[in-house]
Amino acid sequence: MDITKEVQGIILLVARETLNSLFMEDTHFTNIDYNVYPQLTRRNAGAFVTLKDNGNLRGCIGYLSSPDMLIDTIRDATKQAAVNDPRFNPVTADELPKINIEVSVLSPTVHLNSYADIKIGKHGLLLEEPYNRAVLLPQVATENNFSIQQFLTALCEKAGINPYAWEDKPLKIKVFTATVMSEVGKRKKTYDSA
Repeated sequence: MDITKEVQGIILLVARETLNSLFMEDTHFTNIDYNVYPQLTRRNAGAFVTLKDNGNLRGCIGYLSSPDMLIDTIRDATKQAAVNDPRFNPVTADELPKINIEVSVLSPTVHLNSYADIKIGKHGLLLEEPYNRAVLLPQVATENNFSIQQFLTALCEKAGINPYAWEDKPLKIKVFTATVMSEVGKRKKTYDSA
């Protein structure tokens, strides 16, 4: 999905306002007519919201697909990442100034024919075995300098199966791409000018 810089800015603004609203009763929501931006009202799109504190993961929740409008999916994923990621305690109001938001809007998933077809930095992975499921966003491989083999091992670990199960038999893996947008850099300029 091709997302313009203007729409990326709106997505990050909505995610930030949603996060702030969890802690501040007087949060101001920018009045935006989403119908002017068909990318935001599209349904059945997937999105993940990642919260980071000084570059460290603080929460990440998302949906591979949602019947809701994309902008509503992003709102919900923001709330869930802040308070319901089981790996972390809920974000607190004191943390808000340190939290950077990253939003990944996903393409539909496509069945992977061969592990050799995985493109590091382009593809995210979805493992769907009968009793185990896991997702890794494309940026996980890039941020960790993973090879294809390391990416597959991390996916298996996240799914709670033998980390090298991918070597023993072909697993049911799908790939997807993502348009990734982040507050990093944008918010830094705001803080530098304060």
